[in-house]
Order: sequence, then structure tokens, then C-alpha cells
Amino acid sequence: MQERATVGRGAATRQRRADAERSIEAILDATLKETPANGELNMSAIARAAGVSRVTLYTHFPTREALVDAALQRGFAQTQQALSELALEDGPPRQVLAQLLRSSWQVVERHRNLYMVASANLPPAQLRAYAEPVLGRVERLLARGRSEGEFRADLPLDWLVATVYTLMHLGAQQVATGRASADRAGELVSLTIMTLLTSPPGCGRIEPQASL
Repeated sequence: MQERATVGRGAATRQRRADAERSIEAILDATLKETPANGELNMSAIARAAGVSRVTLYTHFPTREALVDAALQRGFAQTQQALSELALEDGPPRQVLAQLLRSSWQVVERHRNLYMVASANLPPAQLRAYAEPVLGRVERLLARGRSEGEFRADLPLDWLVATVYTLMHLGAQQVATGRASADRAGELVSLTIMTLLTSPPGCGRIEPQASL
């Protein structure tokens, strides 16, 4: 009898854990999809969209900041997944960069409202830290392009990577504030980045230790 009771408690615990995981997944998905353009994240609206109670929502995410933080990590993970499907080490660097920008922009644009909320609720250093795995891929591609003479080498590599990051989020902000359509902003972001990275006439390579 005791053994049956122990087995029963174990099964109940696993069921509760599975239920909790499903609730968390539903909440994060709803946050990514339902964050409004005005940046006002409504916890009750998120709970309704996720199909859970407010009590369940606050059990898993006690504060707005905790929810934004977790959803943002999920958003960047999706960006990383999208980029992992690209062969960044193969092909002409300019062509690969164009593919990378298209894939990145699709994810950034999809979650632009959440990024606006995150910018208002989380420290800039924390936001940048979540982007580091993605930016690492960008940096490796730019470094390869510089070594092959495809991209400019008169500016520090870390500055160029930071500029790519900033321009992507500037594009998302333009869409969120209604100053540009998603398609137009994506075109402008890609054109600006590609133009910026093109080596100017007479541009020579710089030594790796050069930095700001």
C-alpha cells in the first residue's frame, strides 16, 4: 500500500510539473504575441490570452519585469534558432549578411512591441547581454568579410557589431511608433547596414588591437 501511495504521489508531482510547464509556455507565447504597440503590458490581458488565471500568472511571474525578462529571453532564443539555420561560414560574406539581416529582422519585427516594453523596464546592459549569442554570430561573419576584403576595416569590429544591433532596434522602434511600415523599416535597416559595411575607396585593413 505504501509503495502504491509513493507511486501515486510521484505521478501527481510529475503531472503538476507538466501542467506548470504548459502554463509557462502559454504565458510566454501570449506575451510575445499580445504585447500592445503602446508598450503597456497588461498582466490580466496576458493571462486571458494564455488561458490561465491571474493567480497562475503571478505564481510563475510575480512581477511585470520578471515576465518581460523571461519573454525577452525567449524572443532572443528564437532569433538564435533562426540564425542557426543559416550557413554563416559559407558563401560570399555580403550575401550571407543579407540573409542574416532578413532572418533577424523577421524575428525583431515580430517581437518589436515586447522590445519596446523591455527597453523601458530592463537595464540596457541586460538587454545587450541577451543579444550576445546573436551578436557573436554577426561578429564572426563581419570578421570573415573583413579578412576577405568584403567589409570595411577602417572602423573597429566591435563598433560595427554594436551599430548593427542599434540599427535593428531603431528599425523596430520606427515601426512601433508608426513612423514606418515593417517592410519599409526592414529595407532601410538592411540598406543602411550594408552601405555602412561596404569598404570605402582606399580603405585599408587595421590591426586587430585597434579599438575605441
